[in-house]
Amino acid sequence: MNDYEQQIQILRDEISILDAQKSVLQSRLARSCSPFPRHRENKSSPPRSCSPGRARRTNASRRACLIARFGDIYAQERLDAETLLRTYVSDMEMVQRIIYIAAVESFHAAKMAYRQLKIRVRDTLSLGHSGPESLEDTVLDYIVRHEDLYDVQASVNEVIRSMNINPKISFPPEIDFIVISTLIRELCRMAFSMQTLTPPLDIAFGTDRELFSETKYHRSFDSDFTAVLVAYHVWPALMENDNVIVKGEAVTKRGTLVCTLRNMLREVIGFKHCLKR
Repeated sequence: MNDYEQQIQILRDEISILDAQKSVLQSRLARSCSPFPRHRENKSSPPRSCSPGRARRTNASRRACLIARFGDIYAQERLDAETLLRTYVSDMEMVQRIIYIAAVESFHAAKMAYRQLKIRVRDTLSLGHSGPESLEDTVLDYIVRHEDLYDVQASVNEVIRSMNINPKISFPPEIDFIVISTLIRELCRMAFSMQTLTPPLDIAFGTDRELFSETKYHRSFDSDFTAVLVAYHVWPALMENDNVIVKGEAVTKRGTLVCTLRNMLREVIGFKHCLKR
């Protein structure tokens, strides 16, 4: 049934794209058939739709809004989700791990959905594409103006499925991660919109026991400020290419190095046992 529902949703998206393309073509036809002649533009001046200054201003404005939204989610929705999770999970570290992994999985699901939608829109618009703009610019502009085509609920479901099988986090069996679906939904929407920027925004890749970076993360208040390794992450850093736009948050503990060495020793011993067998 899930496969059928996904196929139905894909067909609905394609119908919406075709309807929008039809309306665009009809408006172009109406303008071309208008009895009132349009003023000829100066050939030496670039077309208005291709003005790089206007495109940059629009991109910069949307970029600023999305960066601010990233900060708002960190300051408000994240804390609301923490408060909600504390009613089910007593371990604060586990609560923070759950929220961090929800953020990571939300970005991953939104990026995958954006790529799939972009392919469908490109295939549809390429059939009747014409004009001064490139096909890629036309596709990007279409997605920006029709972000409602993004099936955010499908991404939310995908995030929850990924979290259910993640070995780093656990949840009481009688409760589902759907309790933080509001946070996941907002993260997916924001992450999808960030993919429409040029260049797109993304989050930094983080792993437990990595070397703490002052340029990427703030230390949590309960961190050991003399420790050099990350025990776990609380919130991801926002990146633009290799540049940190907004710092994330991480917890550092002194015993992390000992745990890392122990895990490495166990892996070496296990590898030797496998070789003997």
